[in-house]
Amino acid sequence: MKRLLLFLAALAVASTASAQDWAKARLDKSPRHLEWVTLKVGDRDVKCFVGYPEVKTKATAIVLIHEIFGLSDWMRGMVDQFAEAGYIAIAPDFLSGAGPNGGGTDSFGANDNVRGKIQGLADSQVMGDVKAAAEYVAKLPAANGKVVVGGFCWGGAKTFNYAVTGADFKAGLVFYGSAPKPEQMAAIKAPIYGFYGGNDARITAAVPEVTTQMKAAGKTFDQVTYEGAGHGFMRAGEDPAATEPNKQARLEGWKRIKAILSKI
Repeated sequence: MKRLLLFLAALAVASTASAQDWAKARLDKSPRHLEWVTLKVGDRDVKCFVGYPEVKTKATAIVLIHEIFGLSDWMRGMVDQFAEAGYIAIAPDFLSGAGPNGGGTDSFGANDNVRGKIQGLADSQVMGDVKAAAEYVAKLPAANGKVVVGGFCWGGAKTFNYAVTGADFKAGLVFYGSAPKPEQMAAIKAPIYGFYGGNDARITAAVPEVTTQMKAAGKTFDQVTYEGAGHGFMRAGEDPAATEPNKQARLEGWKRIKAILSKI
């Protein structure tokens, strides 16, 4: 029985790793400068993955907040893809120091372990990590001082949460993330741009009400729902096995991202 359990555990880890082999393969071929940095946030060391664009001028920066699956290969790949688009990108590992032997996302193995730990993170800790990452990239010599924050799934909700802290950043990109309470929205300073899947009722069904609430609070909330796309389409649409609606939503989502960022 013990051997069987060890085999199943190893199989789960292998399955988790292989699920994003395509993302890692793309990342490994990147010609851009990618690096790890460690930020001191209180008494914690927060590991962050940073990507630099190949441009002549100082660039706008974006803080990316990962999915509930942690700082995965796909999430690091998104850092590279934002760098490819001309932006400095940074993605903190919000599980830094929370894993076995003080490790981060990589130390947990199976996705269920990662998901469970992330759900238990204090919102105040996550907001502190986002703030530290934003302050770090804003002051880089290659940066122009403008900072955008964007997140996916769990990270989409945390992007909205960061906005209600009253933080001063240029725009929030919320990818299929839930919204804060309406009474919190008055504190939002940045325009919020939402990206939602038409086949994701758990999140998307609330969008009309959120739109009304943001309007009542006098805040900018510009959202698009991509018909036929499911939850997580920015990742699922890149998978070689992607459905056509997810693939199309991702392509249209990227066009919209670039259009938004070009005006900042």
